[in-house]
Amino acid sequence: MSVDTAIAPAAPNTMKAYLQPIDSEGLAAFAAKGRANPASRGTNKVHTVMQGMYRSLSYVGEHTPVVVDEPLHLFGENTAPAPGEIVLSGLGGCLAVGITAVATWKKVKLSRLEVFMEGDIGNPAAWGAGGATKEAPDMGFQAIRVKIVIEGDAPREMLDEIVQHANFYSPVANSMRNPIPFEIALAD
Repeated sequence: MSVDTAIAPAAPNTMKAYLQPIDSEGLAAFAAKGRANPASRGTNKVHTVMQGMYRSLSYVGEHTPVVVDEPLHLFGENTAPAPGEIVLSGLGGCLAVGITAVATWKKVKLSRLEVFMEGDIGNPAAWGAGGATKEAPDMGFQAIRVKIVIEGDAPREMLDEIVQHANFYSPVANSMRNPIPFEIALAD
C-alpha cells in the first residue's frame, strides 16, 4: 500500500458530557399549570428536633434528617453545617434547580453548573441571650454574594441570561430578598 492510498488516522473526537436533563414535557406541563393558576401555592414542612447542645435534626418528608450544628467557637460540636450555611445551601439548590429549568426551557444543554455562595452574618446579639441589643434589620445575613460557574451548548451571553432569569424567579432568593409575613407561636 502506498502512502497515497493509505487511510489517514481519524482526528480525535472530543466528547462533551452533558448533565442529566430534566423532563422537558413535564416542565412544560408544570409551567402551563402555573399560568392557569398563578395564585397556586404549596407548603413545605420541616420538623426539627434538638438533640442537645446546638445539634438538631430536621426531618423533611421521608428523607434522612438534615443535621444542623454550630461551630466550636459558637459552642457547638461542629458535627454539621451551621443554620446559616443550611440556608445558603437551600439558596444554592434553588438557584441550581431554576437554572436547570430555564436552560431546559430554552433548549440549552448544560455540561457544568456550580453555585458558590458567601453570606455575611454576625451574631453579636448572642441569639438574644444577653448580647448586644440589635434591631431586626441589623441581624441575619447582611450581604450575600453568589457566583455561578456554568457551561453548556450556548454562548456566554445566553448562559448569563439563563442565570439572571432563574435568579429573578427563584422562590428562595426572593424569600431572602423580600420581607415575608412571619409568625411564631407555641404549639397547641
